[in-house]
Amino acid sequence: MVSYLLEIMDQRDIARLYAKFQSPIAALDCGDKCSPHNVRGIPFCCDTAHMVPTAYQSEWDFLRTHTDLWHQWQGADDADTNLLRNITPDGQLLIECNGHLLCQRGFRSISCRAFPFFPYHSSDGTFLGLSYYWEYEDRCWVISNLDIITDAYFGEFIISYEIVLNSFPDEERNFIYHSHLMRKIYHKLRRAVVLLHKNGRFYKISPHNERKRRVSAEQLPKYGIYKLSAYLPFPDEL
Repeated sequence: MVSYLLEIMDQRDIARLYAKFQSPIAALDCGDKCSPHNVRGIPFCCDTAHMVPTAYQSEWDFLRTHTDLWHQWQGADDADTNLLRNITPDGQLLIECNGHLLCQRGFRSISCRAFPFFPYHSSDGTFLGLSYYWEYEDRCWVISNLDIITDAYFGEFIISYEIVLNSFPDEERNFIYHSHLMRKIYHKLRRAVVLLHKNGRFYKISPHNERKRRVSAEQLPKYGIYKLSAYLPFPDEL
């Protein structure tokens, strides 16, 4: 989702962008929390059966020059591959790494570093903070435990995306639309949007009128298996 940025950056610029955004989401390995619930035993965000990362052409050029970690993604068959490629925006490539056990953290793609978050915008185009890709709330442990986001990760996400959004208006329009789509879907579901605001506080936002209500981390919802495990005396036993 930073296509315009990465298409015009040279490899030194990409290296600097990566250096600005390298802290882990949590002080623990969140993959250890979700992988037991994946039949493949892989963290969901590292399993292309669930989420296929993207890279932009110049980002891909940087990665293949500096590491053998990545290759272009191929589906189970040509029909599977073509289906996803046909809905991938121009200038972006679907990529796959050699496996989470061989991860080279310094060469993670931007889509890997940001997941499961995107820069949330109000309807007037203001970048408010972080929200998450709701499609993964039943699988991603982080989405059910947003209080574990480290200050370092939060700060780096904000700084990195402020650079992107201030420099490349087309990218901001993409995120403005995605935020609008989230509000539209949540309005139908009668749900509030969860936001980690730039001020470091959590809010629930009405998708109807965009009013913000401050909440504590403990008040945030959990989903899927993580909602069930929260009721157990020893949550990790599930």
